[in-house]
Amino acid sequence: MRYVSTRGEAAELEFEDVLLEGLARDGGLYVPDAWPTLGEARRRELATRPYARVAAEVMWPFLSGNLERATFEGIVDAAYAGFRHEAVAPLVQLAPNLWVMELFHGPTLAFKDVAMQVLGRLFDHVLAARGDRMTIVGATSGDTGSAAIEAFRDRENCDIFILHPRGRTSDVQRKQMTTVNAANVHNVAIEGTFDDCQDLVKAMFNDAAFRDGVRMSGVNSINWARVMPQSVYYVTAAAQLGCFTDRRPVRFSVPTGNFGDVYAGYIAARMGVPASRLVVASNRNDILTRVLRDGDHSRGEVHATVSPSMDIQSSSNFERLLLDMEAGDTAKVARLMKQWKQTGAFTVDATARARLAGRFTGHRVDEEKTLDTIRSVYADTGYLLDPHTAVGHAAALAEAAPEHAEFGGIALPTVVLATAHPAKFPDAVEKACGVRPPLPGFLADLYEREERFDTLENELSVVQAYIRERTRAA
Repeated sequence: MRYVSTRGEAAELEFEDVLLEGLARDGGLYVPDAWPTLGEARRRELATRPYARVAAEVMWPFLSGNLERATFEGIVDAAYAGFRHEAVAPLVQLAPNLWVMELFHGPTLAFKDVAMQVLGRLFDHVLAARGDRMTIVGATSGDTGSAAIEAFRDRENCDIFILHPRGRTSDVQRKQMTTVNAANVHNVAIEGTFDDCQDLVKAMFNDAAFRDGVRMSGVNSINWARVMPQSVYYVTAAAQLGCFTDRRPVRFSVPTGNFGDVYAGYIAARMGVPASRLVVASNRNDILTRVLRDGDHSRGEVHATVSPSMDIQSSSNFERLLLDMEAGDTAKVARLMKQWKQTGAFTVDATARARLAGRFTGHRVDEEKTLDTIRSVYADTGYLLDPHTAVGHAAALAEAAPEHAEFGGIALPTVVLATAHPAKFPDAVEKACGVRPPLPGFLADLYEREERFDTLENELSVVQAYIRERTRAA
C-alpha cells in the first residue's frame, strides 16, 4: 500500500512513514493510492469475531508489508484490552430501526480512544525499532487531547504537546488533559478557538525547519493512522445488524467537527460496508452542512455551544473527501485549499457535489433542539445522551421522511454514533433533563486532581519557542 497527498506534490510514502510524517510536505493529507475491499465471505465471518480480531482484519491491508502480522495483532489486542465493555463499541437499541453505538468505553470516555490507543502503540513500536524520538503536537476541541495524552503518557520515545482553546472545553475535558502527571506531557491553553489551535499546528507542520528540528509528528485526524482505526466500528456495527448476511443497507448519523469520524465511515463504505447514507450532523457551526447542501465552504465565526467538540469552522478531513468529489484532481484540490487559506472560502461546484450526493447529507441542529433531544430521549427511554450524540440523534430524525419523522419511526436501520459519555458534559445534560450524570468510579476524584498547563497567546513564534525549550527530540 502506497499513500499519496491530496495536493499531489509530496512524495509517495508507505504506512510507517505516513504515520510519522502526519501532514504531507505539500500541506496536503495522505490517502491510500487504492482502496482495499473486504470480500463477501470475509465480511460474513466478521460477525462472529471479537472486536480486536475484526480491527486487525480491517486495518491490515493499509499497513501490510510494514509490520509483521503477529506484531500488529499484538498491538491491537493491547489497545482494546483496557476498554470497559467487551464489545468495545456496543450497539444499544432505542427504538425500532434506531440504535446508538457507544464509543465511550475507553479510558477517557470518548470515541477518540478507539483510534488513539492503537496510534500510541504504533508510534512506540516504530520509533523503538528505528531508535528514534519524536515530538507529537496536536490541537483539540476537547476529546482528542485527553485521548492522545492517555495514549502517549510516559512513552519513552515521544514528547506530546496538546493545544486547547482556553475556556472552550468542558471542565471534565480540560481536567482529563491537565491533571495527567507525566514528564513527557505538556498542556497549552491558547487564547483563541479550536480553529486557531489547528491553524497553529498546521503552520508548524508547514515550517520545514521547525518541523525537522524538533522531529514533529501529529495525532490529529490529519494523520491517516488516526482515521484508519475509526473505520472499524462501522464494520462491526454493520456485522452486528446482520447487514452482511441479508445485504440490508444501514444509515449512520455522525456528530461531526473535524470530519475525521464521518470520513472513517466513508473508508468503511469504500471497503464494502453497505452504508446507504452518512449523515453529517452539525451544530450551530454548520460549514459542513452548507458545503454539502449548496457548495458554500466559507469560514464563519466559531460559536461556543453545548457541544464544544464540534465548534469548528475549518474541518481538515474534508480535504480528503474533496479529492474524490473533484475526481482525483490533486491540482484543483491544491488550488481550492490555497484559496481557502487566502480568503477563508471556496465553492464546490454542482458537478463535484453530485459525485457523492447519494452518500452524504448534512443537517444543522441548533442549541434548543440539542437540549430538547436529550430531554425527550431520556423521557421516552431512560437513556442519557451527551450533547454531541444528541446532535447526531436529532439529525437522524430530521432526515427521515415526513411520515416517519416521529420518534423511532425510521424505515432504514440507523446507527447514531455516541461519541462521548454524558458525564463529560454534566452541565448540559442536567440543564436539558434535570439529571446530572456522575463520572465513572475510576474518574470519581477528577475534580480534586491538580491541574498543570500553560496559557499562551495565539502566536506561532511563541508556541514554537515553548516547544523547542521543552522537547527532548530536538
